[in-house]
Amino acid sequence: MGSSRSVLITATLSAALAGVLLAPLPGAAAAPAADRPHPVRERDASREASAAATAPFSTTAKALGSRTPDLGRTAGYPRRTELEPPPVNPADKSIKLGLAPYHSLAPRLNDLQELSDRVSVEVAGHSAGGHELYLVTVTAPETAGEAREQERMRERIENHPAAAAEDRRIKAAYKTPVFINNNIHGNEWEGTDAALKLIEELARAADAKTADLLAKTRIHLNVTANPDGRIAGTRANAGGFDLNRDFITATQPETRAIRQIAIDKQPAVMLDLHGYVNGTLIEPTTPPHGENYEYDLFLKNAYANALGMEKAVNGLGYTAEKDGVRPAVIPFRDQKEGWDDWPPVFTPQYMPFQGAVASHTIEFPMVVNNNAYNTLPVEELRRRAAINTDIAGAAMRATLDYTLRHRTSVMADQIETFRRGAAGEAQRPVSEETVPGVPGIGPEDVYTTTFPRAYVIPAGRSQRSATAAARLVDHLVANDVRVERAVTSFRLAGRSYRAGSYLVDMHQPKRGVANVILADGRDISADVGTMYDISGWSLGLLWGADVDAVTSGELRVRTRTVHAAAPTGHVAPDGDLRLRLDDPKELAALNSLLKQGVEVRRAQDGSAIVPGSARDRAAVLADRLGVAFRATDEKGRSAMRPTRVAAAVSAGELFALREMGFDVVPVSTAVLNAGFDWSQADVLYVSSGLDHAKLTPAARAAFDRSGVGVVGLGDQGAAFNQAAGLLDVTAVAGNDDANGVVRVTNKGSAITGGAPAHTFVYSPLWFTALGDGVQVDQSYGTGNPLVSGHWRATEKGTGGPGDAAGHASVVSGTSRAGAPVALFGTEPLFRAHPKGVFAQIGRALLTR
Repeated sequence: MGSSRSVLITATLSAALAGVLLAPLPGAAAAPAADRPHPVRERDASREASAAATAPFSTTAKALGSRTPDLGRTAGYPRRTELEPPPVNPADKSIKLGLAPYHSLAPRLNDLQELSDRVSVEVAGHSAGGHELYLVTVTAPETAGEAREQERMRERIENHPAAAAEDRRIKAAYKTPVFINNNIHGNEWEGTDAALKLIEELARAADAKTADLLAKTRIHLNVTANPDGRIAGTRANAGGFDLNRDFITATQPETRAIRQIAIDKQPAVMLDLHGYVNGTLIEPTTPPHGENYEYDLFLKNAYANALGMEKAVNGLGYTAEKDGVRPAVIPFRDQKEGWDDWPPVFTPQYMPFQGAVASHTIEFPMVVNNNAYNTLPVEELRRRAAINTDIAGAAMRATLDYTLRHRTSVMADQIETFRRGAAGEAQRPVSEETVPGVPGIGPEDVYTTTFPRAYVIPAGRSQRSATAAARLVDHLVANDVRVERAVTSFRLAGRSYRAGSYLVDMHQPKRGVANVILADGRDISADVGTMYDISGWSLGLLWGADVDAVTSGELRVRTRTVHAAAPTGHVAPDGDLRLRLDDPKELAALNSLLKQGVEVRRAQDGSAIVPGSARDRAAVLADRLGVAFRATDEKGRSAMRPTRVAAAVSAGELFALREMGFDVVPVSTAVLNAGFDWSQADVLYVSSGLDHAKLTPAARAAFDRSGVGVVGLGDQGAAFNQAAGLLDVTAVAGNDDANGVVRVTNKGSAITGGAPAHTFVYSPLWFTALGDGVQVDQSYGTGNPLVSGHWRATEKGTGGPGDAAGHASVVSGTSRAGAPVALFGTEPLFRAHPKGVFAQIGRALLTR
């Protein structure tokens, strides 16, 4: 890689060429939140100035047709938005249940704004399917000056919590924010309808209690978090994503909208309405509890609020005998394990990192979705939906009662959460002494961590990927984490770092979310028998950037506040160009060049050699994607061509493949049996939904004649390989509940050359009895390869991480028909999350 200097691409060049050469790229991140001041830094713009540059909710509303005045955080209330009603859709699945179809929401919210000056509506964003997300705020009217004071107090609570704890004005006048999120699973409908009823009640009520409530709180309601799924009657959004698994990755626009609501509104109390568990499930949860929470403050409020909701729900008078409704359940009190709050992928588990001291999943009881929706009489479905709506409403009202009655202590606990972070204090383990009044606390509930003093994301030669580092920095900022950039070189904990390195000082109010993103995580296999969902997620290990944890010491570093990562794209000024293919953005750049007809060649190490004649095209991509084109004398050994992928995959994998710029045609067993045209594809990617044994003889023959390469992932990919007789290997299945971050050894092949030393597994596989011509591209680490997550042996004592240790996790070779084949026992594209290992799949697809 002989390059003497590089040219930073300018926005002017991008503007001149981007419209000609590039289509919009998928997966674009939301604009980062404004940064906060840092005690050791150069002078920088104030938070107020940077906040003015962030896009208010009204920007989205205007773009889509709904008309909102220009509003910032300090506009008064009410904030009137004239919503543009969508066309009436008689196929909306809500209608059968007697619930509000999506197209009815805008007219109804317009009417509620006219009804009362307590009701404001803003458009918080769009769904993947293009539907508006309606955020309603119910509060007593505020002048612009009063709203500015509320924002000043909110900012003081977060950024100067020690002073806020002594601020009498905050204690007297700050309106406690409550956030109610509804219908994030589209076919769990009734939270939306309960929210509409609550809004109307609060708008009309003339009693003193309501007036007091609205004078002392702001109630924010996301009316439907998943309009795509509400309309279609699906759990997922139009992109196929379960939105309540998308924190902390935030691939979807709905998730990013909720994240921004949390940052901007800073709720102290939060509800997330779901179905269907009978009796009504009301969190807090069973162990394990997220180790990055201030769990003593959280449990105190969450348990007390749960008791109030339980009383309200049971007090509705529904019974098992008459109505089929069993008494409410609080998992922390009533269950042993299996409904945990360990991963930050769920909405209520993310909210504590943005200041919530009580956040709950509520599962109302009466099933109306899936098979019940299709088989039960309409009258029965509507009876059940009405019960669920009542129960959701009771939980909402009880939460508002709790917030009002305990407003002073709730806000004190939010301030204390931020204060501990800013001061760098240790967590307080839960016990009967630290959380009085909560029964049954035991050692099984104690989950804490030791926060490092700081994290450093190095610049220069110490950084594996500047592109990945920039993505990680932008993601931290988008989650409201304070990030600084070193103005000069420095030393920390005996290591030297170049100027331009990024520093995350862990003495900050939102240290919890910073640690969630950057820490390795924890192996909790021995702590609990079963988990509800995934158990490992480290972006520090899985997003492709080098990250160093600094455990102690003083941070005497000259820095400036980061609002976005510094540009990383550049192109060498002379000669041919080398593009590494170690990051999804580099794959996207390659695929763009190939689609433009650029003659790219493959280098010995698997990277791409781009002719110097394509420098202008490379410049646009470098600017837009932040990738680097280095000078090279190598000419490459073989031509690279656009790769069309026939993919039997999950929604997350499909999203990731398209994020890398591949042309993808989704296929399945049914699609192939219907007579698939194999001239549309160069490679078949199999991970789910394709069973070779269920293909018709004609479909099998068509595949055999196609000569396409195959990339197989997991048990279905391995089963397809075996049934089709492609590679001579034996796939060994680990515990199918196992998941997490694992250590691997990469063999430097065209598939895993330059790959990180960690990857993600879910239901892991490994490969043994490798036949002639089968190459090992990657192996599980020796000893116990699991770094963080939950991976036990089965009851038979097999399938554990020790059994996988040292065995092949990725293999490749050539089939008898001469087609390239690669098999993965890992999950490099899982939920579009582990971005640093996407490129392994991308490289495998290109190997033909």
